[in-house]
Amino acid sequence: MSGPLSHIKVLDLSRVLAAPWAAQNLADLGADVIKVERPIKGDDSRAFAPPFLKDQDGNTTRESAYFCAANRGKKSITIDLSKPEGQQLVRELAKNVDVIFENYKVGDLARYGLGYEDIKAINPAIIYCSVTGFGQTGPEKDRPGYDFMAQGMGGLMSITGERDDAPGGGPQRVGVPIIDLTTGMYASIAVCAAIANRAVTGKGQWIDVSLLDSCVAFLANQAMNYFATGESPKSIGNAHPNIVPYQTFKTSDGALILACGNDNLFKKFCEIAECTHLSQDPRYATNGERVKNRVEITAILDEIFLKHTTREWVKLLDEAGVANGPINTVAQVFEEPQVLARGMKIELPHAVAGTVPLVGSPMKFSGTPIKHEIPPPALGQHTDEILSTVLHKDATQIAALKASGIV
Repeated sequence: MSGPLSHIKVLDLSRVLAAPWAAQNLADLGADVIKVERPIKGDDSRAFAPPFLKDQDGNTTRESAYFCAANRGKKSITIDLSKPEGQQLVRELAKNVDVIFENYKVGDLARYGLGYEDIKAINPAIIYCSVTGFGQTGPEKDRPGYDFMAQGMGGLMSITGERDDAPGGGPQRVGVPIIDLTTGMYASIAVCAAIANRAVTGKGQWIDVSLLDSCVAFLANQAMNYFATGESPKSIGNAHPNIVPYQTFKTSDGALILACGNDNLFKKFCEIAECTHLSQDPRYATNGERVKNRVEITAILDEIFLKHTTREWVKLLDEAGVANGPINTVAQVFEEPQVLARGMKIELPHAVAGTVPLVGSPMKFSGTPIKHEIPPPALGQHTDEILSTVLHKDATQIAALKASGIV
């Protein structure tokens, strides 16, 4: 394996998205990742379908697209954790890894002798990352948690979507499970930081990351808007709470995003839009005044944008150096020349589907480039390999484990 973490070994005991996303990040960075799944059913997300992958003949497989989104770069072994023999196999695997990801309910793995203290006793340098809905402490630590719940409880839905009094207004979740993904990213950063710290101190540690905490942290400028004013921000559709104009506008044949992040960009926009009087008007000359007069300036710009097509506006804005962009469908995203040039769509061989298209990692390294080499695994695809090469079980032992349903 290549990549900056090619010296790191990871044991992924997690399911669904947040923690698997973190483990996939480490796999992208070159880590050797073993994913432990339940026999027969596997990761819950294997059942999050349709859609399923199709094979080279166009026939539908039993491999869910959802599972493939968060599990490239991993090897799959099936182990029944409810049985003592299965728990022992996990402990044997844990002796030889640097990082463990798990997202069981608080205390569940400790009941199996697989909690942090249990693993630390056999591998003192372990970095053990627990991902839960609400964290390892607090009055709601025992509650199950999902992305949708976190988006609601964490305030994100209250500031997403059209205004409450507008058609279609009201709380709205983000179109992807953004808090699962954000939590996975925070977990990835935390684990990398712990790896760096261990290189200095020689000590591992337990990392506690939760969906709710991540959503609260992700409020970012909106949280600070609240702290500064004492008033809860509200949803304002595609507009920005602190920058104007920074939103979508309808053109004569579609729509466009305009992002004037400073007064100079607004001035440039006014020049190419032939409305320089706006940038000279005290009500609109500075961002602060434009925010105060949001309704008025937006109404004026709405009329201006209807004068040209989207393509015409893009050409004018690009030539002036004003940030803008189209609103693509997902299909159009993967037709964008820039997306293709950056290698954001990849294809790997797959044990069941023949080949599988995937989204590539956005991380680019000059010295330790990422190479996508391992596709999302079929359930238990690497069980024999891991038992024999990692745990040094012989054929008789492997056969016995299979016969007893342990793997």
